[in-house]
Amino acid sequence: MYDPPGYLWALTIAGIVAIPAATCIVLYGGALRAGQSRARAALLGGGAAVVLGGWFTASAVIAGHGWYHAQLGRQVPWLPIVVAGFLGLLLALRRIPAVARALAAPRMVSRLELPHSFRVIEGTAFVLMMALGHLPALFALPAGLGDIAAGIAAPLVALSLARGTGRRTALWFNAFGMTDLISALTLGALTGYALVNVTPSGAPISELPLALIPTAAVPLLFALHLTSVPALLRTRRTPLRATAPRTAAAPNPVAH
Repeated sequence: MYDPPGYLWALTIAGIVAIPAATCIVLYGGALRAGQSRARAALLGGGAAVVLGGWFTASAVIAGHGWYHAQLGRQVPWLPIVVAGFLGLLLALRRIPAVARALAAPRMVSRLELPHSFRVIEGTAFVLMMALGHLPALFALPAGLGDIAAGIAAPLVALSLARGTGRRTALWFNAFGMTDLISALTLGALTGYALVNVTPSGAPISELPLALIPTAAVPLLFALHLTSVPALLRTRRTPLRATAPRTAAAPNPVAH
């Protein structure tokens, strides 16, 4: 069983907890801006915390029993199944009226980028584990550096959107973020299931604490991207107002 140093456990868990916590705060703020009372907004944020926290706990139990660590052709590959299942659940939950109103609230298009800031923590954990010889570079470098780049860019993109600019940049950011997640999942599957022979093994990806990243954090991040892109595409730039009044036409001279 994979057992990284205590500080890497703490770093990984901190990032995993921070992403859903930030998402719950964003939903709470969105409910308030949508005109909901503080009690209803707190109910929405608390409900999101229960769903996300409950799944994170369940996924930790599954990983602790070693059920994510499977040999293809001999056991059911539960890890990709739960990734797809949790993503589908999150996308379905967006259709709940209270959630939909919060997501459509004013200025939410910028706040939806903020939870991605904590990807820098996960990316750092990947790189550190690779440096210690616990993860293959084929997975850790693209996944780690991609998450670090997305985490650094996220607050800058959010700030630009809050100022009413950067819509195109935000679309590129979301495209990069989704590509990074897909790349990390693909490389994680190739190395974790030994479809590509690498040293060290990619087996730690399916064990605690790393297994919580693809099974819990990645679907949430992907759902945030899939929510942000349509909102950005619906956004229209406000036309510039005229900076000066129209000049009145000079009257025609009257012949006397």
